[in-house]
Amino acid sequence: MPVAELIAYASRQERAQAMERDGFVYLPGVINSQEVQQLRACSYRIQPAAGSAWDSMDASGSGIKTIQNAFNRDPLYLEYLDKPGVIEIVEDVLGEDCHIIQMTQWNTGRRENQAMHTDWKPIRLPDDVAADERVRIPALIMTAHFYLDDMYEALGPTRVIPGSHRAGSSPEPDAGQWNGVKEQSILCQAGDVIVFRSDVWHRGGANRTDIVRYLLQVHYANRWIAQRFPPFLSFQFDPGILSQATPRQRRLLGEHQPGPFA
Repeated sequence: MPVAELIAYASRQERAQAMERDGFVYLPGVINSQEVQQLRACSYRIQPAAGSAWDSMDASGSGIKTIQNAFNRDPLYLEYLDKPGVIEIVEDVLGEDCHIIQMTQWNTGRRENQAMHTDWKPIRLPDDVAADERVRIPALIMTAHFYLDDMYEALGPTRVIPGSHRAGSSPEPDAGQWNGVKEQSILCQAGDVIVFRSDVWHRGGANRTDIVRYLLQVHYANRWIAQRFPPFLSFQFDPGILSQATPRQRRLLGEHQPGPFA
């Protein structure tokens, strides 16, 4: 499997340009080894919400344990709403009034490859139109992957096709390339972060080991994209956790200044 070239751009402008060109940005060493271990331990301790559709890890270590609304399950997760180094690129691309739409902890045991996919393709275009260099589709949703393991091929790294956000459509499930560019494995270290657009083609690789793979996802969106906090109509913030949030974190959780449509 080809390996992605991970370039740590120094300036915010370079990172924004990389997001536009490649569809993702690499941020090394965002969190330290102690923070990595704290997140892993916290995710092991917290149980998924009752009825979680994604909680399917069995006693043998196969399957997945997910914790949705992680920000609402332990105050430790609050600081990952606006982690320095990550939040700057998010606000530069999505706007300073952006918010999160979800935060999910994934603890993944043995599992096959995901299908190649986009998380959301906001605009679909004919191929010839999408290929026109004058066409620019803005990023509306971005995801930050906080890696909590040193990634290697057998553990099932994230795989991306750089530049594929410029495709006019989402991929077929078995797609391995776009426009001559093959999918590439992100072999980064624990504590590194990848931030990517929702419309870049990507997948999670197969975990073929007996080791659980730990990953924290934070999904950010433009102010006008709805938040997705299950169980939706009955969702409630934990008042004890919310009381510890900073003003910026509260805005990211949805405490916006009123505007059109409020």
